[in-house]
Amino acid sequence: MKDTRYTPPTLFLRFFRWFCDPALRVFIEGDLIELYQRRCRTFRKTKADIYFAIDVLLLFRPGIIRSADRFDTINHYTMYRNYLKIAWRSMTRQKMYALIKVGGFALGLATCIIIFLFIRHELSYDKQYKDSAQIYRLYNEYKESSDEKWTAFPPSITHILKTEYPEVEQAGRLIPYKWFNAGSNLFRRDDQKENTYEEGFAYADQELLEILEIPLVYGNPLHALDKPNTIVLSKSKADKYFPNENPVGRNIVLNDDPAKTFMVGGVMKDFAVTSHLQYDFFITLTGVEFWPGEQTSWCCWNYNPYVKLRPGTDPAQLEKKMLAIKDKYYVGYLNETKSQSAEDVKKYHSFHLQPVSDIYLHSSDIMDEIKHGDIRYVWLFGGIAIFILLLACINFINLSTAKSANRAKEVGLRKVVGSVRGHLIRQFLTESMVYSFVSFALGIVIVWVSLPYFNVIAGRSLSIPWLSWWFYPVLLGSAFMIGLLAGAYPSFYLSAFKPIQVLKGNISRGSKNATLRNVMVVFQFTTSIILIIGTFVIYRQMNYILNTKIGFDKEQVIEIQGANTLNKKQATFKNELLKLRDVEHVTISNYLPVTGTNRDQNGFWREGKSTEEKSVGAQKWYVDEDYISTLGMKLAEGRNFLPNVASDSQAIIINQAMAKAIGLKNPVGERIMTWETFTVVGVVEDFHFESMKGKIGPLAMVLGDGGDVISIKVKTEDMQRVLQSITGLWNTFMPFQPIRYTFLDESYARMYDDVQRMGQLFASFAVLAIIVACLGLFALSAFMVEQRNKEISIRLVLGASVNNIVRLLTQNFVLLVVLSFVIATPVAWYLMQTWLEDYAYKTSITWDIFILSGVAAIAIALLTISYQSIRAALANPATRLRSE
Repeated sequence: MKDTRYTPPTLFLRFFRWFCDPALRVFIEGDLIELYQRRCRTFRKTKADIYFAIDVLLLFRPGIIRSADRFDTINHYTMYRNYLKIAWRSMTRQKMYALIKVGGFALGLATCIIIFLFIRHELSYDKQYKDSAQIYRLYNEYKESSDEKWTAFPPSITHILKTEYPEVEQAGRLIPYKWFNAGSNLFRRDDQKENTYEEGFAYADQELLEILEIPLVYGNPLHALDKPNTIVLSKSKADKYFPNENPVGRNIVLNDDPAKTFMVGGVMKDFAVTSHLQYDFFITLTGVEFWPGEQTSWCCWNYNPYVKLRPGTDPAQLEKKMLAIKDKYYVGYLNETKSQSAEDVKKYHSFHLQPVSDIYLHSSDIMDEIKHGDIRYVWLFGGIAIFILLLACINFINLSTAKSANRAKEVGLRKVVGSVRGHLIRQFLTESMVYSFVSFALGIVIVWVSLPYFNVIAGRSLSIPWLSWWFYPVLLGSAFMIGLLAGAYPSFYLSAFKPIQVLKGNISRGSKNATLRNVMVVFQFTTSIILIIGTFVIYRQMNYILNTKIGFDKEQVIEIQGANTLNKKQATFKNELLKLRDVEHVTISNYLPVTGTNRDQNGFWREGKSTEEKSVGAQKWYVDEDYISTLGMKLAEGRNFLPNVASDSQAIIINQAMAKAIGLKNPVGERIMTWETFTVVGVVEDFHFESMKGKIGPLAMVLGDGGDVISIKVKTEDMQRVLQSITGLWNTFMPFQPIRYTFLDESYARMYDDVQRMGQLFASFAVLAIIVACLGLFALSAFMVEQRNKEISIRLVLGASVNNIVRLLTQNFVLLVVLSFVIATPVAWYLMQTWLEDYAYKTSITWDIFILSGVAAIAIALLTISYQSIRAALANPATRLRSE
């Protein structure tokens, strides 16, 4: 006897009834339920449910499963073809709704595909190494008041690693800085006279080629850089200078200095775009010593070491062992020089190993000279892609459920003539699939058209992988899954209508059960408003960076590159420039307040205090006596360098941050020292010489001769005329070297390319989000007007004004946008405040940004829904009520 108090799990009971042969089901089902109820009386219901599920799964075997020919014929090909016909007919009958569904879906999908291509590109860096798990880069970490990380080491570090640590199989060094003929050079074959400017130079050990598995087209990969004065070229540069020949053994000249030539030791394949290294020339470090004793000293840190560990080595354990290097060599050097930093180095300084595959995306807090991405942007853009896709799916769900009345009678009639809910679910899911596949096709077209624009603002070279084996399966699978997910709720919702209620007219026309739709509209506009606020904040920060006082004058300063090849003619060329009527000042120096120029970090002490006080880390720049006047810097105290005063060879000008850091209250006349001693003759007001992400650091300037950049301050309305004059003068001095020039303000702006790109991308995503949200809002407003036609007509007949009707139809949507603004404001403030924390100098997030964003969102929403509302209010009510 059945006990009605206990009901077995519905899901497993339905599954059993679906697969079990009908001839056996009448016998087995009764026994199953009786056994279940007996267990309920003996055990807890939860335990009985578990046993019931196990019993059902154990019954799923060949002897009990009904044969395939007994399954419902709904799975037949002709039935699915019928589903497709119904889906297509539904789309063509309601063109506006279909267009909005497909258009919104396509925009969301196109955005996701582009961001997927971007993320895939970012995650693909440095995946080409066969022994990737064994290759690491060394970096330093110094934890005291702040956490500082950098990649530069003394030159002897790799020799120590190879000889004292058996875990290290190979170790090699790289000097990526524009330093001692690295970074950029004039290049020519030794049998030619004309020079060509080239970038992408670096110093490297022979072992670096082997560690990083750099393949060679010509030359022996084991000996390409093992001889002094050798160089390795990339394949593209070899083809440029030595077309159709093997250049190994040929000689080249750098910086027009024929006294020192370099022999080509090999030609390497061009680095893949997904490599963190992007060089065209490697100059050997074999036999190089930049000054006497440099290769064994621990005074100067300029080398980036890479290592290949032996299989099975634990990097964490090796890091602990490497602390002995610090204590033995670095602390030993500090003790020899009686430095007060020795104890702090013991406490706070450590060495770490970074996997080569992490260098590109996980180095935002490590100071190096390598262009890399940021894993935070990968997560950010991935989140934006998901949100925009959700917006598109929300439109689909909203419109499907809102149009439920149009499908209610169809559902009721189908159920009356024998359709079961499962059949209807399949039909509506098929319609969703059709929308999804059509949207994917249109989305791919949008990606193809818009990808060049994205590449420009993102600084990438992405392309659609048409020929990749995985592309089409992923595309089709994604279309299927998104169609299934987006159509799941509408399918179950529409198929649940009761036929009696439908045919009696008791099903509402989609307007009463609107809570879920309202929630989705709020979600859409919340996301859109957050993106709008983010765009405003980013553009305000960019405007702040480019227009705030930075301590020097970057306007109308022309920079001539490669001027070191003038050699002894530099002074004469400078004097000739000063004779040009539009030229005010000229300075020659490699050190400029923009990234990409020379930097030289040194430790400074007050005179005689090197054994008593900690050193102050500061930049030491070599400039001439016209540097400060050319760049419009201001002296807070003291004087500028004097060209005819011999003692100024030991003079130094410091910035205010340096005076404060080293503890000089009245700095002029004080003496400070590195390995030589200087007298402070002036203090320049602080100026930004690095990105505003960091505070202005200590800086010192001393007199130096020459450099490869000539900066020219001009005062003219006719820039073209002065450029022609400068070019003509250059060609007189250097007939075999084309002039290269840039503008200082443009170089400064390029320091913040990432901020500009972020702003443009945020603006683009905000526009897309608004478009998708407004498409859904437009369709919902049109539907709402359609459902309330008779009510509107009656109100008009009874004397309601156009304003009354418009207010009636728009107020609910406006309230939803206002609610979205209330939710979005604190979220956006938190996110953008977190983003601004990366900048030491930043704009403030003021209330007007939020007001402007809210007003913009409300205005856009009103414009979207006003057309339908005004159209309804102006329509003739007699036309609508004629049939009543």
